Amino acid sequence: MDLWYSENHQDDTKFSIKVNEHIHSEKSEFQQIDFFSSNTFGRFFTLDGFMMVTEKDEFIYHDMIAHVPMAVNPDIKRVLIIGGGDGGTAREILRYPSVERVDMVEIDERVVRLCQKFLPQTACKIDRDRRLTLYFEDGLQFVQDAPNNAYDLILVDSTDPIGPGEGLFTYAFYNNCQRILSDDGILINQHESPYYASYAYEMKRAHSKIKDAFPIAKVYQFHMPTYPSGHWLFGFASKKYDPIKDLKADKWQSFGLKTDYYNTDLHIGAFMLPTYVREELENA
Repeated sequence: MDLWYSENHQDDTKFSIKVNEHIHSEKSEFQQIDFFSSNTFGRFFTLDGFMMVTEKDEFIYHDMIAHVPMAVNPDIKRVLIIGGGDGGTAREILRYPSVERVDMVEIDERVVRLCQKFLPQTACKIDRDRRLTLYFEDGLQFVQDAPNNAYDLILVDSTDPIGPGEGLFTYAFYNNCQRILSDDGILINQHESPYYASYAYEMKRAHSKIKDAFPIAKVYQFHMPTYPSGHWLFGFASKKYDPIKDLKADKWQSFGLKTDYYNTDLHIGAFMLPTYVREELENA
């Protein structure tokens, strides 16, 4: 009998992958965690039934969350990652020798440890780079307790605003992020999708709150085949940097990093949003 993983993107819309093996399943203190293998997407894992990462397309998400801010401010040294338990965001940021410290705050240690076991492709830097420090605690509380001007970059690599990720879409969280960033600090946040109404609602809610907290708040897009609709967004917020006007393309290229999705031409194009997305964000 065929085994399929299916996720309902809407009540009448379903995304499915034929599964070779259900590798692991457990209920942590916070959520249901499952790992699968497939022919097309390789290994992948889900939280509470929602797709998180696949071996096939994870490079797209992790390129776009990490390299966009580093190309705007290549002098970033102190980085905070909220979430990111699969390790892919930390892997990309730690490719920069100029980065001195990365604090990664993940509420569910089981996600990290299971990804180390079943998804070493993304978790390869965890416990293997002295610059990376793990904190298994609530990200909302962590930023509330952090001192002013503690970080140059905050990457909010969170789940959707339900369950453990809910507090990472609040006014209090974004205001604390603004406070603990340096004067030239940048915030990147997982910004949902503009396509389906339920996701667009959360996109607009997040954007309205970030605009209140930061003088510069922009949105950029990327294509993620295994996420609902495939059209997904990140938010870019900063106290001083415009993501296009302040792009340091030559400096970023001098790092000599090989990337499979990101490049500095795409960087500019990613901020050129479709009309319907612009209109939704303007009405946020």
